[in-house]
Amino acid sequence: MLEINPGLIVWTIITFILLLVLLRAFAWKPLLSALERREEHIRSSIERAESAAQEAEQLAAQNRKFISEAEAKSQKLLKEGRELGEKLKSEIVEKANQQSKYVIEQAKLEIEREKEAALMKLRGEVADLAILAASKILGEILDSDKHRKVIDSFLEELPKN
Repeated sequence: MLEINPGLIVWTIITFILLLVLLRAFAWKPLLSALERREEHIRSSIERAESAAQEAEQLAAQNRKFISEAEAKSQKLLKEGRELGEKLKSEIVEKANQQSKYVIEQAKLEIEREKEAALMKLRGEVADLAILAASKILGEILDSDKHRKVIDSFLEELPKN
């Protein structure tokens, strides 16, 4: 049944070695070079991906920096705007206060002038009434200019209120 055939063993070994040589010459080197190319391609892809990731991280850091700078500038502008608004508000209030004081002073002066004018008019009327009363009492018309001077000097001696 089982017989060992030495010729067949030799020819099988020769065929196997020949097949190994042929495979090594024609298939093994192209397969290895294809694997090496594939390995190099994968390596370069990984390096490019790492480089892109680093660049993306740098861009993200730069964007964060720009955002923080923009936020700081906006906060500064808001602060300056508030300060300017407060300054303008205080200036407007101060001007309004000054203007109201001026208006009050002018009103006081006007009231005082009107008061003086009213007092002068009242003195004149009192003098006229006094002359009229004196002339009625005495029954004759007195020299009004002379009596007016006497009454005016009397009124000057009276308190101003």
